[in-house]
Amino acid sequence: MSQSLDIAIIGATGTVGETLVQLLEEREFPVGNLHLLASGESAGASVPFKGRNLRVRDVADFDFSQVRLAFFAAGEAVTRSFVPRARAVGCSLIDLSGALDPLEAPSLVPEANPELLAGLSAPYQLTSPSASAVALACVLAPLKDLLKPQRLSVMASLAVSSRGREGVTELARQTAELLNARPLEPRFFDRQIAFNILAQAGAPDAQGHIALERRLVSEIKQLLGEPGLRVAATCALAPVFFGDSLAVSVVAEQQLDLTAVRERLGQAPGVELVEEEGDYPTAVGDAVGQDSVYVGRVRGGVDDPCELNLWIASDNARKGAALNAVQSAELLIKHYLSKILT
Repeated sequence: MSQSLDIAIIGATGTVGETLVQLLEEREFPVGNLHLLASGESAGASVPFKGRNLRVRDVADFDFSQVRLAFFAAGEAVTRSFVPRARAVGCSLIDLSGALDPLEAPSLVPEANPELLAGLSAPYQLTSPSASAVALACVLAPLKDLLKPQRLSVMASLAVSSRGREGVTELARQTAELLNARPLEPRFFDRQIAFNILAQAGAPDAQGHIALERRLVSEIKQLLGEPGLRVAATCALAPVFFGDSLAVSVVAEQQLDLTAVRERLGQAPGVELVEEEGDYPTAVGDAVGQDSVYVGRVRGGVDDPCELNLWIASDNARKGAALNAVQSAELLIKHYLSKILT
C-alpha cells in the first residue's frame, strides 16, 4: 500500500522488540515514523533501522496520539500500565505479553484464524499469543477438520530467551562458569540451567500449573475455535538460547489417515514438513532465524489408532513472537486500518 503508518514499539531494547524492528525493515512494512520506547533505564539507547540509529525514549513520557499502531513487547506490568493510554486516544495495538483480557484483545495467528478480524472494530486490540501457541496453531489448524481433535497434550521445551535477555545472559554465564571449572551460583533462575532441564518455566500456582501453561491452554482453544478441547500442557526450560521444541500428541475422533495428515502439513502456510527417512527438525539446526514452523516425526500411536504424534521446532523470538505480531499488523492494514488511515 502507498500509505504509511506511524508506529510505536514498547520494549524496543528487548530480544523480541529488536526483532520486531528488524522484521519491519526486512518485510518493507509501510512505516512512517517509528517510535522506539522502553522503560527509563533503557532510554537513550539506540537501535538501527533503515540505515539510521533511532534513539529509544522513555515510554512514560510518550504521547500515544502520535501513532496509529503500537506493539507492546515488554512485560505484563508495562502492558497493563500503558495500554489504557493508547486506548484512550484511539491507538490500535498488538500485545505480546498476554496481559490483556482475551475477550477485549483476542489471540490472532494469521495462518490459523484470520477470520477473527471480521468481528472487530477500531481501535483494534489483538494479542499475539505465546510462541508455543503460535507454533501449535500453525501446525494444527490445517489438520482440524481432518482430525476433529478430542484431546491435545503438549510438552514444550522452551529456550531461555522465553524469559527475556536475562535468561540468555544467565545461561551464557552458567555455561562459562562450568566449562572453566568455577563454582556455579544460580542468579536469574532458581537453579542450574546449563546442561540441565528445568521442569517448570515459572512459579506454579496452587494447583501446580505455571501461568504460561494456563495461557497456552486458553490460547490454543481460542485459536482453533475449540473451546471444549481437552488440553494438557507442560512447559519446561531447556539449555538452549533460542528455539522451542514441542512434543505433541493429539487424539482424533476416528482412526488416522497419516497420508492425508502429511499432505495437509506439506501444503500448510508457514509450515515446513521434514520427512526424509531418519530426519527430524531441531531448533538449532532448522528453526532458529527462520520464518517457518518445522514439523516432523509424524506418526500414529503405539497402541491407539486415533492418536497422532508430532515433533515441532520453531524460533520463539522470531516466528513465535515478532513475526506473528508483524504478520497480524499486515493483516490489519490490508483489511481494516487502510480504511481509516489519513
